[in-house]
Amino acid sequence: MEKVVVGFSGGLDTTYCVKYLTLEKGLEVHSVIVNTGGFSEEELKKVAAHAYALGVKTHTTVDAVQGYYDSIIKYLIYGNVLKNNTYPLSVSAERLSQALHIAEHVKKLDAKLVAHGSTGAGNDQVRFDMIFNIMIPGVEILTPIRDLQLSREAEITYLKEKGVEMNFEKAAYSINKGLWGTSVGGKETLNSKGMLPESAWPTQMTKEGASEEMVIGFAQGEINKVNGQSFAHPTEAIQYIQSIAGAYGIGRDIHVGDTIIGIKGRVGFEAAAPMVILKAHHALEKHVLTKWQLSWKDQLAQFYGNWLHEGQILDPVMRDIEAYLTNSQQQVTGDVFIQLNPYRFQIIGIESANDLMSAKFGKYGEMNTGWTGADVRGFTKIFGNQTAIFHHIKEANKK
Repeated sequence: MEKVVVGFSGGLDTTYCVKYLTLEKGLEVHSVIVNTGGFSEEELKKVAAHAYALGVKTHTTVDAVQGYYDSIIKYLIYGNVLKNNTYPLSVSAERLSQALHIAEHVKKLDAKLVAHGSTGAGNDQVRFDMIFNIMIPGVEILTPIRDLQLSREAEITYLKEKGVEMNFEKAAYSINKGLWGTSVGGKETLNSKGMLPESAWPTQMTKEGASEEMVIGFAQGEINKVNGQSFAHPTEAIQYIQSIAGAYGIGRDIHVGDTIIGIKGRVGFEAAAPMVILKAHHALEKHVLTKWQLSWKDQLAQFYGNWLHEGQILDPVMRDIEAYLTNSQQQVTGDVFIQLNPYRFQIIGIESANDLMSAKFGKYGEMNTGWTGADVRGFTKIFGNQTAIFHHIKEANKK
């Protein structure tokens, strides 16, 4: 019996893949779940039990949380990356980490087939296919959902007929949870108008009428403290921030973007920790970096985010940009103060020994101590000299 490795999350699509490949194709299915921060230990045990109940030969759990941060999320924070100024690349980033680990599992089992549960209308199919083609060339890629052009309703009908038991009401929404946020897709996001109902959000808002201050400490661009508490690894800090900010319903939105295959798409997401962290980090950077550091970093980070979104994590240019982003963080050390409120947050300010907004050199709009009025008059003449020459010649040529 031929072996196939299935990237498995326990959700509707991958549940269908396991059942279909086992019953309809007669394959020996080996499932693997790559945890990028979306599952607790208890949830991982339930996923494993669900996989074996479906009939897999083996099920493997890969803990990729810290590696996911070290290889991808860290650079998204350094670059303050938000796709279309909205989306923190929650699923986009974790799919790449998952694809790389699944490919390694295929090599380990010496399987000739690999399968994923992507549809034919989204970005994930390109990300998985491309990484598999690069990492495990010659291995055949099976995509039942895409190839059979199945709707979620058709998948549910098939699984019910086969006696599969799972929460099909919950399965009406496609939920992908990870360390860097959770995406939520459903019938409301299939059209250009519509908002997800409160019940669809995985994290419910429980801090109605509440408010609190949070302090995030950064050391060379990485989180090292939250509210004075230290953490062994930044992933623990991210999870801690999520546990606090998520209860305020912060970071919910609908992202509208261009898919890799050329069509527009909408997806809901909740990303309390990522949004708070990115805005806090950016606020600190605006105080400690020069304007040209910020300018060039923004340009490179935007490209980095777009290329990452399109699955090009293995392009060597990404290592070059990561080196630049890392170097840019040498002065990004300090504390950022954030006010959390229901459905929103506000940056109160920062404290840093590297703050360039220093009273030693003057106060914006009030006084200066580093130059005289005569210095400014001379500077403005020189600074605008070329433009003044251009307009002088332009006017002279009109005569």
